[in-house]
Amino acid sequence: MATSRLAFAADTGLLSLPDDGAIGLFGATADSDLSFVPKDRAQVIQRNYPDHAALARRGFDCGVTAKGPFAAAIVTLPRAKAYAQSLVAEAAALTKGGTVYVDGAKTDGIDTMLKALKKQGLDVTQVSKNHGRVIAFTADDRLSGWIDTEPKKNKDGFFTQPGVFSADGADPASVALASALPAKLGGRVADLGAGWGYLAQAILNHEGVTGVTLVEADHAALECAKLNITDDRASFDWADATQWENKEYFDSVVMNPPFHTGRKGDPSLGQAFIDTAARVLKPTGRLYLVANRHLPYEQTLEARFKNVAEVAGDRSFKIVEASHPTRQRR
Repeated sequence: MATSRLAFAADTGLLSLPDDGAIGLFGATADSDLSFVPKDRAQVIQRNYPDHAALARRGFDCGVTAKGPFAAAIVTLPRAKAYAQSLVAEAAALTKGGTVYVDGAKTDGIDTMLKALKKQGLDVTQVSKNHGRVIAFTADDRLSGWIDTEPKKNKDGFFTQPGVFSADGADPASVALASALPAKLGGRVADLGAGWGYLAQAILNHEGVTGVTLVEADHAALECAKLNITDDRASFDWADATQWENKEYFDSVVMNPPFHTGRKGDPSLGQAFIDTAARVLKPTGRLYLVANRHLPYEQTLEARFKNVAEVAGDRSFKIVEASHPTRQRR
């Protein structure tokens, strides 16, 4: 097994955690190498439910917002530039006088971050490993202007914030799915991977809908959805949609599932969403799914539903209706 960048930085002496004080772990993921971090002094700040839950199972104190102050902080760089800058700045604000370490791959923008930190006049040191870098700097107030954690309205009039999926406006696939939905969806509808609520808002405009459950792994996106949807028929569940269970069955499930883990395509995510849909639908329930045309979902759909048909689409997207799920409840 290759040595992680953080472990390598610790071996070289660049990363040296203090003997006392709390350690902030901003954006640490389920597979992060934290073997050198004193667990009893560490606080994980992670808004993605699967990573949050996995690290909690490993015995870490996990939250979605940082408590601070910290004697040192380690930031796992996210892909979205604005969110990355905000996360690094938040870590710095809570670690004044201490060291902030930023770990990231080149494909996730670590070189851009290095240049931006130098442009702010910070004295930066770094080591390179495994197609990325660990950057270290002493925290002060210079990055305060980067902090951007307040939801703001996007071009479509919905509240979003940096790092949430499709923050600038509605995803074209979701727009296509919303326009293809039938007039009647039944009373109870689930939106798996609901994001900041575009599809759920559209669902609530359909005749006969008595309740919509928004299931979303990104805590920040779900908080934005709560601002966007004030209808009493909406309920919100911060959860991993691939593992989600519900006590009552739904008439319909609507979803535009993710298909990436980081930058790597991962069709198994969407396939797991399909499994969940089949599990939570009534025997006569229906799934409405939009996906990029190249994604191999047909075999899973046909294994989990008696009837599967493409009802709309174009060169980029396919919109599928599937009904009568096979019952493989866990």
